[in-house]
Amino acid sequence: MDFGTEFATGRIRTSGADIHFVHGGKGPPLLLLHGYPQTHVMWHRVAPELARDFHVVCPDLRGYGDSSKPPSDASHSAYAKRAMAMDMVELMSHLGHPRFAMAGHDRGARVAHRMALDHPERVSRVCVMDIVPTLHMFRHTDQNFATGYYHWFFLIQPHGLPEHMIGMDPDYFLREKLNRWSGPDASFEPDAVSEYLRCFRDPRVIHASCEDYRAAASIDLEHDEYDRTCGKTVRCPLLVLWGSKGFVNRTYDVETVWQDYADTVEGRVLDCGHFLPEEAPVALLAELRRWHAFSEQ
Repeated sequence: MDFGTEFATGRIRTSGADIHFVHGGKGPPLLLLHGYPQTHVMWHRVAPELARDFHVVCPDLRGYGDSSKPPSDASHSAYAKRAMAMDMVELMSHLGHPRFAMAGHDRGARVAHRMALDHPERVSRVCVMDIVPTLHMFRHTDQNFATGYYHWFFLIQPHGLPEHMIGMDPDYFLREKLNRWSGPDASFEPDAVSEYLRCFRDPRVIHASCEDYRAAASIDLEHDEYDRTCGKTVRCPLLVLWGSKGFVNRTYDVETVWQDYADTVEGRVLDCGHFLPEEAPVALLAELRRWHAFSEQ
């Protein structure tokens, strides 16, 4: 899906994957990271507008979209958020940005969280959308969480079980995720959905996305636990945005939770479900422009 003539397509080889991306605009660098089960295309309603003020970079995370799908093993380290974050650091270095701001949604927000912890010298500020930290969610698991976020426990099952079941009808599974997690009045661009479906039909994407969740329930938790033991927090300014009609809003005191994981936190709720960039693009643009106007450059 074309973001317009302002955007060019690129591909680079990082130390661990081949990353497909689009980028465009001039100004301070802004990295946008997508979530599950989507691709960089999820930013199509905001990226062209942001390109008026920023050099906007929208990659496909490793394992998703048209980026490569590295082989994994029992450690799931190939899909650790640490590995995904390193891809993005190397991508931004390739584009000439040693320091940058970023915003991430869903899985991309978890990559952004890890990047802010591992590479504080690279990240000027970070926005995370519709999540609370992975460690907090697992530490506070109850029936409500297991019901609302059942996919966290389904996708981590071993021996190819979720891959086989999703692979029987990937179109249904993806459409069900979009419908179930969005607000009642949400409308998705048909071309964007077609692009999500094209990519998600690839068995390698299904497997890699399961590995993403398996990593979250294993090696990512080890990294998170270690950081908590060491007292490491996000040092740069953190903006947390979430949807008023979503599970995260119903379940967590979002801003308060993040205050325990970051030094400086600002939180705002938008009138939408889970998919902020597609359900509330105007409100999201206003928040990102307001907030990133104070970015260190």
